[in-house]
Amino acid sequence: MRFLAIIIWLCVALAQPLAAQQGLKSLQTGHDARGLEAVGRLEIGGHGFCTGALIASNLVLTAAHCLFDQKTGKRVRADQIVFRAGLRNGRAKAIGEVRGAVTFPGYNFRAKNPGDRVKNDFALLRLRRPMGRVVEPFEIGGKLTRRNQSVAVVSYAKGRENAPSLERACKILGRQSTVYVLECDVDFGSSGAPVFSMEGGRPRIVSVISAKAEMDGQNVALAPMLTQGVVDRLKRELDRAGVDNRTVTGAKFLRASGG
Repeated sequence: MRFLAIIIWLCVALAQPLAAQQGLKSLQTGHDARGLEAVGRLEIGGHGFCTGALIASNLVLTAAHCLFDQKTGKRVRADQIVFRAGLRNGRAKAIGEVRGAVTFPGYNFRAKNPGDRVKNDFALLRLRRPMGRVVEPFEIGGKLTRRNQSVAVVSYAKGRENAPSLERACKILGRQSTVYVLECDVDFGSSGAPVFSMEGGRPRIVSVISAKAEMDGQNVALAPMLTQGVVDRLKRELDRAGVDNRTVTGAKFLRASGG
């Protein structure tokens, strides 16, 4: 339990961006980004951004806290969110306006224990129109099982918001309950970025970036465990909310307490 307390305390306490780590590759060309175009920048109410990933032609997976205003705690209206798939230097493969959004049941932006936020930090957004064949959605890949297993992360972040960056191989340092601790380079705006298993040469989403922290002097990222069951429940919640749902039950991109 001491390990969990250390991670959560540092996750919440860090108020400044971490120094950039090594291993990031900026995806500046179509060749660089091939196969990863379904990762996009989520623009939140015109004053913030996160990262998201298409998992169906009209569904975007991201972090729940991306749908809240960090300062006011108010929910951001779904129709104030825009998803720009494959955005590179001002041009996107496809642009989608958000029609409705939900967070995973049990997520509470105001929870006193930040660990309760991290473990449920998932949101699903429905676009007004499917993106069709322009962008190929990602599959869900199941849970990670091995310490030191390598994963990949594609994200937008502060200082690299105009093109996605790929970290091809960062390791799983451990897991506490349903939260992975990763040695991945994340910063503000990386929230919601897909964590990929690259086994078999095909990227499959196994988590999303929730927060950044420091462990034993090392910069780390926190990512909740994602399963097909989590995605299926989010889909049911979205259907229950109705296609005309125009508000969300989540949070804005993390300034002081996450990635």
